[in-house]
Amino acid sequence: MLNLSALLYVLLGLISAPLMLGVINRTKAICGGRTGQPLLQVYYDVVKLLRKDVVYSRTTTWIFRVGPMMALGGLITALLILPCGGAPAAFKFSGDFVLLFALIGIGRFFTILAALDTGSSFEGMGASRDALYSGLTEPVLFAVLITLARITGELSLSSVFANISPLLWSSSAAVLILVAVIIFVLLLTENSRIPVDDPNTHLELTMIHEVMVLDHSGPDFGFILFGSALKMWIFSALLIGAIMPVHTGNALIDGALFLGGMLLTAVTVGLVESTMARLRLLLVPRMLVGATAIAAVCIFLTLK
Repeated sequence: MLNLSALLYVLLGLISAPLMLGVINRTKAICGGRTGQPLLQVYYDVVKLLRKDVVYSRTTTWIFRVGPMMALGGLITALLILPCGGAPAAFKFSGDFVLLFALIGIGRFFTILAALDTGSSFEGMGASRDALYSGLTEPVLFAVLITLARITGELSLSSVFANISPLLWSSSAAVLILVAVIIFVLLLTENSRIPVDDPNTHLELTMIHEVMVLDHSGPDFGFILFGSALKMWIFSALLIGAIMPVHTGNALIDGALFLGGMLLTAVTVGLVESTMARLRLLLVPRMLVGATAIAAVCIFLTLK
């Protein structure tokens, strides 16, 4: 039977995800001494794009047309497996985190296919970079979940997060701190944020995600923009679930703590982007290999 609170969190994610991008942009504006765009600007952009017409190149096929919808559909489905605010996911089972990451991977896969379908070497360049980075991040994701599964003794993501408590922090603080750092690095990488990629850049030779979606327009680009917000929401929820040891049993308090953690995550991302420069492309794989090494250390620390 579906959990009502889980469905409410799914609805909350669909409604609130674009606000996280607004908080990030406003944080960057404040750090730069600017007024910045409105907090709800992403909502305005999505609505505006949904009302526009779509333009398709004659060289593209049905793959280019279904790519944004498949990517968005995978992320929306992932929300059903994502536990939030101390509540279990709408659907939970042993090994459900494998399906969660598969659904996120589906979105990336179809985005890459759509970029290659244009026949543009420019978009193909961005697709190859994204495929490289995703190949480096996926082992780290699984290593993190293996670590959490070992220290909690659970194989379901909902049960793993439910067992993260102050007692567990007192006995495995070093491992959980390393896990939190790794997840934050993965959040920046998977969402193409600084120092991996700059979502606001227009410099051709440095773009990764943005270059793959240049040919999309109208509702298709609106789906991509909304999907980017959902992906940020999903990885932020994973970070909060992995480090927040408070489960009061009160749905309102747990929900408020969860939303506060999501807001803090968005502000932290904005501060990182305001204080750091983008890494050279050759340094990004080294950073991800370093995250892999830290993840291996986490698994080693859980061995008894």
